[in-house]
Amino acid sequence: MKPKLQKTYSPKPGDLSHDWFVVDAADIPLGRLASNVAQILRGKHKPTFAPHVDGGDYVIVVNAEKVAVTGRKEEEKVYYRHSGYPGGLRASSLRQLRETYPDRVIRNAVKGMLPKNRLGRQVLGKLKVYAGPDHPHAAQNPQLLDIRKVGA
Repeated sequence: MKPKLQKTYSPKPGDLSHDWFVVDAADIPLGRLASNVAQILRGKHKPTFAPHVDGGDYVIVVNAEKVAVTGRKEEEKVYYRHSGYPGGLRASSLRQLRETYPDRVIRNAVKGMLPKNRLGRQVLGKLKVYAGPDHPHAAQNPQLLDIRKVGA
């Protein structure tokens, strides 16, 4: 009698569904928020997860300006960017970046936790970050996701 071989399951595009979630970032530590959002974007919370398929959900992060950071990161954490020209290196602290572009703080943290390839860039496109409590995605009927309960 031949042994029965098990086949590896690979989700098809028709099998995937992309839900919408809203996360309130107020008073949640930046790293904890970013790691949970990255897992939802990749689809690791679903039983149909495959590392080569974009099976994750859309995530809307509101109140990005109120995200919590611990210690002295507000002054000591530095974000760098380069224009591509000689002498084009620019640095800004977390406090400066939060005052001018509060959404980039969360976007950069989540981006660092995603794969550095085409799939990672595609998944990052499903992240919507807003500084205040309002967002224009009410038509998608997003579900409220409490990060405090997910990580516990």
